[in-house]
Amino acid sequence: MEKKLSVEAFVKEQIKRWDAVHSDADKKGEAKVPVITVCMEPGSGGRRVAEEIAKQLGFDFFYRDIVQEIAKSADISATILESIEKERLSGIQDFISSLVNDHYLYPGLYLEHLMEVVNAIAAHGQAVIVGRGANFILPPESRFSVLVVAPLEKRIQNVVHAFGTSEKEAKRRVLQRESKRQAFVRESFHADIFSPLNYDLVVNMGRLNVESAVEAVIGAVIGRISNK
Repeated sequence: MEKKLSVEAFVKEQIKRWDAVHSDADKKGEAKVPVITVCMEPGSGGRRVAEEIAKQLGFDFFYRDIVQEIAKSADISATILESIEKERLSGIQDFISSLVNDHYLYPGLYLEHLMEVVNAIAAHGQAVIVGRGANFILPPESRFSVLVVAPLEKRIQNVVHAFGTSEKEAKRRVLQRESKRQAFVRESFHADIFSPLNYDLVVNMGRLNVESAVEAVIGAVIGRISNK
Protein backbone atom coordinates (compact mmCIF):
# COMPACT_ATOMS: atom_id res chain seq x y z
CA MET A 1 0.00 0.00 0.00
CA GLU A 2 2.79 2.43 0.92
CA LYS A 3 4.59 1.83 -2.39
CA LYS A 4 1.38 2.40 -4.35
CA LEU A 5 0.78 5.66 -2.51
CA SER A 6 4.31 6.84 -3.24
CA VAL A 7 3.90 6.01 -6.94
CA GLU A 8 0.55 7.83 -7.03
CA ALA A 9 2.20 10.87 -5.43
CA PHE A 10 5.02 10.69 -7.98
CA VAL A 11 2.55 10.59 -10.87
CA LYS A 12 0.50 13.52 -9.54
CA GLU A 13 3.63 15.62 -9.11
CA GLN A 14 4.85 14.61 -12.56
CA ILE A 15 1.60 15.67 -14.21
CA LYS A 16 1.90 19.08 -12.52
CA ARG A 17 5.41 19.40 -13.96
CA TRP A 18 4.20 18.45 -17.43
CA ASP A 19 1.41 21.02 -17.27
CA ALA A 20 3.87 23.75 -16.30
CA VAL A 21 6.43 22.76 -18.95
CA HIS A 22 3.86 22.59 -21.75
CA SER A 23 2.42 25.94 -20.74
CA ASP A 24 5.86 27.57 -20.99
CA ALA A 25 6.68 25.76 -24.23
CA ASP A 26 3.41 26.85 -25.84
CA LYS A 27 4.14 30.47 -24.93
CA LYS A 28 7.64 30.25 -26.42
CA GLY A 29 6.60 28.14 -29.41
CA GLU A 30 9.25 25.53 -28.59
CA ALA A 31 9.29 22.08 -30.16
CA LYS A 32 9.40 19.00 -27.96
CA VAL A 33 12.76 17.23 -27.72
CA PRO A 34 12.76 13.47 -28.37
CA VAL A 35 12.84 11.17 -25.38
CA ILE A 36 16.15 9.49 -24.53
CA THR A 37 15.91 5.79 -23.69
CA VAL A 38 18.77 4.12 -21.85
CA CYS A 39 19.35 0.38 -21.66
CA MET A 40 22.32 -1.01 -19.79
CA GLU A 41 24.23 -4.15 -19.07
CA PRO A 42 23.89 -4.92 -15.34
CA GLY A 43 26.71 -3.34 -13.36
CA SER A 44 27.85 -1.12 -16.23
CA GLY A 45 27.09 2.15 -14.44
CA GLY A 46 24.35 3.08 -16.87
CA ARG A 47 22.04 4.48 -14.21
CA ARG A 48 24.58 7.14 -13.21
CA VAL A 49 25.00 8.07 -16.85
CA ALA A 50 21.22 8.30 -17.37
CA GLU A 51 20.70 10.38 -14.22
CA GLU A 52 23.43 12.82 -15.20
CA ILE A 53 22.02 13.17 -18.73
CA ALA A 54 18.61 14.03 -17.28
CA LYS A 55 20.18 16.47 -14.81
CA GLN A 56 22.24 18.32 -17.41
CA LEU A 57 19.39 18.57 -19.92
CA GLY A 58 16.76 19.37 -17.30
CA PHE A 59 14.76 16.31 -18.37
CA ASP A 60 12.43 14.21 -16.21
CA PHE A 61 14.01 10.92 -15.09
CA PHE A 62 12.05 7.67 -15.16
CA TYR A 63 13.92 4.66 -13.79
CA ARG A 64 12.68 1.17 -14.62
CA ASP A 65 11.27 0.62 -11.10
CA ILE A 66 8.86 3.56 -11.24
CA VAL A 67 7.77 2.73 -14.81
CA GLN A 68 7.11 -0.86 -13.76
CA GLU A 69 5.04 0.17 -10.73
CA ILE A 70 2.97 2.57 -12.84
CA ALA A 71 2.32 -0.13 -15.44
CA LYS A 72 1.26 -2.65 -12.77
CA SER A 73 -1.64 -0.45 -11.66
CA ALA A 74 -4.58 0.12 -13.99
CA ASP A 75 -5.67 3.19 -11.99
CA ILE A 76 -2.26 4.86 -12.05
CA SER A 77 -1.75 4.00 -15.74
CA ALA A 78 -5.11 5.61 -16.49
CA THR A 79 -4.05 8.76 -14.62
CA ILE A 80 -0.97 9.06 -16.82
CA LEU A 81 -3.03 8.57 -19.99
CA GLU A 82 -5.54 11.21 -18.92
CA SER A 83 -2.73 13.78 -19.00
CA ILE A 84 -2.61 13.55 -22.81
CA GLU A 85 -4.86 15.32 -25.31
CA LYS A 86 -7.49 13.00 -26.80
CA GLU A 87 -6.12 13.33 -30.34
CA ARG A 88 -2.63 12.32 -29.27
CA LEU A 89 -3.98 9.51 -27.07
CA SER A 90 -5.82 8.12 -30.08
CA GLY A 91 -2.57 8.18 -32.03
CA ILE A 92 -0.77 6.34 -29.23
CA GLN A 93 -3.44 3.65 -29.13
CA ASP A 94 -3.25 3.26 -32.92
CA PHE A 95 0.54 2.98 -32.76
CA ILE A 96 0.40 0.33 -30.03
CA SER A 97 -2.08 -1.67 -32.11
CA SER A 98 0.26 -1.53 -35.10
CA LEU A 99 3.22 -2.49 -32.89
CA VAL A 100 1.35 -5.54 -31.62
CA ASN A 101 0.27 -6.55 -35.11
CA ASP A 102 3.60 -5.92 -36.85
CA HIS A 103 5.61 -7.87 -34.27
CA TYR A 104 2.97 -10.52 -33.62
CA LEU A 105 2.94 -9.69 -29.94
CA TYR A 106 0.34 -11.10 -27.57
CA PRO A 107 0.65 -8.67 -24.66
CA GLY A 108 -0.94 -9.34 -21.31
CA LEU A 109 -2.45 -6.54 -19.26
CA TYR A 110 0.91 -5.52 -17.78
CA LEU A 111 2.59 -5.17 -21.18
CA GLU A 112 -0.37 -3.23 -22.56
CA HIS A 113 -0.14 -0.81 -19.63
CA LEU A 114 3.64 -0.61 -20.04
CA MET A 115 3.35 0.34 -23.71
CA GLU A 116 0.70 2.93 -22.91
CA VAL A 117 2.70 4.44 -20.04
CA VAL A 118 5.97 4.66 -21.99
CA ASN A 119 4.21 6.24 -24.97
CA ALA A 120 2.44 8.68 -22.65
CA ILE A 121 5.75 9.75 -21.11
CA ALA A 122 7.22 10.16 -24.60
CA ALA A 123 4.23 12.24 -25.71
CA HIS A 124 5.18 14.85 -23.12
CA GLY A 125 8.82 14.84 -24.27
CA GLN A 126 11.97 15.88 -22.43
CA ALA A 127 12.43 12.66 -20.47
CA VAL A 128 15.06 10.00 -19.89
CA ILE A 129 13.52 6.53 -19.56
CA VAL A 130 15.70 3.72 -18.22
CA GLY A 131 14.91 0.10 -19.04
CA ARG A 132 11.61 -1.76 -19.50
CA GLY A 133 12.26 -2.06 -23.25
CA ALA A 134 11.32 1.57 -23.88
CA ASN A 135 13.35 1.77 -27.08
CA PHE A 136 11.44 -1.22 -28.47
CA ILE A 137 8.12 0.42 -27.60
CA LEU A 138 8.68 3.90 -29.04
CA PRO A 139 8.96 4.70 -32.77
CA PRO A 140 12.55 5.56 -33.81
CA GLU A 141 11.70 9.14 -34.78
CA SER A 142 10.42 9.97 -31.28
CA ARG A 143 13.35 8.69 -29.23
CA PHE A 144 17.14 8.57 -29.08
CA SER A 145 18.20 5.15 -27.79
CA VAL A 146 21.39 4.45 -25.87
CA LEU A 147 22.95 1.14 -24.80
CA VAL A 148 25.50 1.33 -21.96
CA VAL A 149 27.96 -1.58 -21.84
CA ALA A 150 31.15 -2.51 -19.99
CA PRO A 151 33.49 -5.53 -19.83
CA LEU A 152 32.18 -8.27 -17.53
CA GLU A 153 35.11 -7.93 -15.11
CA LYS A 154 34.47 -4.20 -14.69
CA ARG A 155 30.77 -4.83 -14.10
CA ILE A 156 31.59 -7.43 -11.46
CA GLN A 157 33.95 -5.02 -9.70
CA ASN A 158 31.31 -2.27 -9.80
CA VAL A 159 28.85 -4.55 -8.01
CA VAL A 160 31.49 -5.62 -5.47
CA HIS A 161 32.21 -1.97 -4.62
CA ALA A 162 28.55 -0.94 -4.57
CA PHE A 163 27.20 -3.78 -2.42
CA GLY A 164 30.24 -5.18 -0.63
CA THR A 165 29.70 -8.68 -1.99
CA SER A 166 32.25 -11.29 -2.97
CA GLU A 167 33.31 -11.45 -6.64
CA LYS A 168 31.53 -14.78 -6.96
CA GLU A 169 28.25 -13.34 -5.66
CA ALA A 170 28.67 -10.20 -7.77
CA LYS A 171 29.15 -12.28 -10.92
CA ARG A 172 26.07 -14.34 -10.08
CA ARG A 173 23.96 -11.20 -9.66
CA VAL A 174 25.23 -9.63 -12.88
CA LEU A 175 24.62 -12.72 -15.00
CA GLN A 176 21.23 -13.40 -13.42
CA ARG A 177 19.97 -9.87 -14.08
CA GLU A 178 21.41 -9.96 -17.58
CA SER A 179 19.53 -13.18 -18.30
CA LYS A 180 16.26 -11.75 -16.93
CA ARG A 181 16.52 -8.60 -19.03
CA GLN A 182 17.28 -10.61 -22.15
CA ALA A 183 14.31 -12.89 -21.49
CA PHE A 184 11.91 -9.99 -20.85
CA VAL A 185 12.72 -8.23 -24.13
CA ARG A 186 12.88 -11.46 -26.12
CA GLU A 187 9.50 -12.63 -24.83
CA SER A 188 7.84 -9.20 -24.91
CA PHE A 189 9.22 -7.71 -28.13
CA HIS A 190 10.91 -10.61 -29.97
CA ALA A 191 14.18 -8.69 -29.94
CA ASP A 192 17.76 -8.94 -28.66
CA ILE A 193 18.18 -6.36 -25.90
CA PHE A 194 21.97 -6.23 -26.18
CA SER A 195 22.31 -6.08 -29.98
CA PRO A 196 24.00 -2.77 -30.90
CA LEU A 197 21.86 -2.63 -34.05
CA ASN A 198 18.84 -1.86 -31.86
CA TYR A 199 20.31 1.43 -30.61
CA ASP A 200 21.32 4.84 -31.92
CA LEU A 201 24.44 4.93 -29.74
CA VAL A 202 26.45 2.38 -27.74
CA VAL A 203 28.57 3.71 -24.85
CA ASN A 204 31.41 1.53 -23.52
CA MET A 205 32.10 2.35 -19.87
CA GLY A 206 35.26 0.27 -20.08
CA ARG A 207 36.75 3.16 -22.06
CA LEU A 208 34.83 6.20 -20.79
CA ASN A 209 34.11 7.77 -17.42
CA VAL A 210 30.63 9.07 -16.57
CA GLU A 211 31.41 12.64 -17.60
CA SER A 212 32.73 11.60 -21.02
CA ALA A 213 29.82 9.22 -21.57
CA VAL A 214 27.29 11.94 -20.78
CA GLU A 215 29.04 14.38 -23.13
CA ALA A 216 28.97 11.78 -25.91
CA VAL A 217 25.25 11.11 -25.51
CA ILE A 218 24.23 14.76 -25.26
CA GLY A 219 26.42 15.63 -28.25
CA ALA A 220 24.82 12.87 -30.32
CA VAL A 221 21.30 13.94 -29.32
CA ILE A 222 21.98 17.57 -30.22
CA GLY A 223 23.52 16.46 -33.51
CA ARG A 224 20.45 14.47 -34.44
CA ILE A 225 18.09 17.33 -33.58
CA SER A 226 20.22 19.78 -35.59
CA ASN A 227 20.12 17.54 -38.67
CA LYS A 228 16.31 17.43 -38.76
